[in-house]
Amino acid sequence: MLTAGEILENKGNQIISVDIEATVADALKLMLENRIGSVLITENGEIKGIWTERDLMKNVVTEGFYSKTTKIKEVMTTNLISSSVNDSVYQLMDKFLQKRLRHLLIEQEGKYIGILSSGDITRAQLMLKSQELDELNKMADWDYYENWKWNKKQP
Repeated sequence: MLTAGEILENKGNQIISVDIEATVADALKLMLENRIGSVLITENGEIKGIWTERDLMKNVVTEGFYSKTTKIKEVMTTNLISSSVNDSVYQLMDKFLQKRLRHLLIEQEGKYIGILSSGDITRAQLMLKSQELDELNKMADWDYYENWKWNKKQP
């Protein structure tokens, strides 16, 4: 069974982050450069929060919000949700659906080692289903069925 660690290994476990004192515009620039939907917020090298495209939608309609002056620490999400590096793709899927998440930190021995998106999990599940289909096709070899004949006894 595919685990969070294996998915991270295939995807790459680079953590893209901005300092807690950065502005929202700095975070947005980084997200656009890396084509990602979230950025982690760090303070002295320790992850303190996350800011996502969903947060941006919420922030844009907030009175007084201006991306060039608003500090990311003022609008970041600090309630971090994570999963174990050993969790299966199905356990990850359950967590994404249950908590209505799009991004999930992956933890190993009390340390965050990467982040997965719902798209990463969807891609991993499609890969698993393709492998299962290939295995089923190997089991049901069409040559067997094409050459199969009724074994009738002649009178």
